[in-house]
Amino acid sequence: MSSTATELVRLLTVRGETLAAAESLTGGLVAAEITAVPGASKVFRGSVTAYATELKQQLLGVDATVLAEHGAVDPQVAAQMAAGVRKALGADWGIATTGVAGPDPQDGKPVGTVFVAVDGPLTGGSGSAGGGKVEALRLNGDRADIRMESVRSVLARLLKELAGEQTGNERAQDTERNGGF
Repeated sequence: MSSTATELVRLLTVRGETLAAAESLTGGLVAAEITAVPGASKVFRGSVTAYATELKQQLLGVDATVLAEHGAVDPQVAAQMAAGVRKALGADWGIATTGVAGPDPQDGKPVGTVFVAVDGPLTGGSGSAGGGKVEALRLNGDRADIRMESVRSVLARLLKELAGEQTGNERAQDTERNGGF
C-alpha cells in the first residue's frame, strides 16, 4: 500500500466522497492498491476491469466511434472510462487507466503510451467538472514497470485534484485530526 493511496482514502473520508476505478492495462492493480488501505471500504465503491476493447463501450459507455477511429489507447477513451465508471458505480470520483504495457505496440501506439484520467463532481460556481482531467504519459521499462507507474500516476493525479479542491475548513479539520501538523 502506497502513501498516496493512504492519503487518498483519508481525504475522501474527510470529504465524505466516494471513488470508483476503470482499468485496462493495470488489470485491477489500481483497485488492489486502494483496497490495501485500512478503511478503504468507506470510500471505494468498486472497479471495472475492461481489458477487452468492446467492454469499454458496453460497460463504461465509451463512444464506439471514438474506439473505432482512435483505438482503446486514447485520451478521449480514458476520459470517457473515468466518467463512465463514476456513473455506473455511483461514485463522486472516477479514475481510469488505458495504455500499452507491452510487449507489442497496440493500435499503432508504442509500448509505454498511457493515458490516465480523473472525473469528479461539479465544483461550486465554476460549472466545470472537478475532474475531467486526462494526463498523457510516455513510460519506460518493462511491462510490470509500466503498469505500476500507471497505477502511481492515476492515484497521484486524483490526489492532486482532491488536494487542490480542499477548502480551508477541510484543511483545518485535517490538521486537528492529525495532531496539529
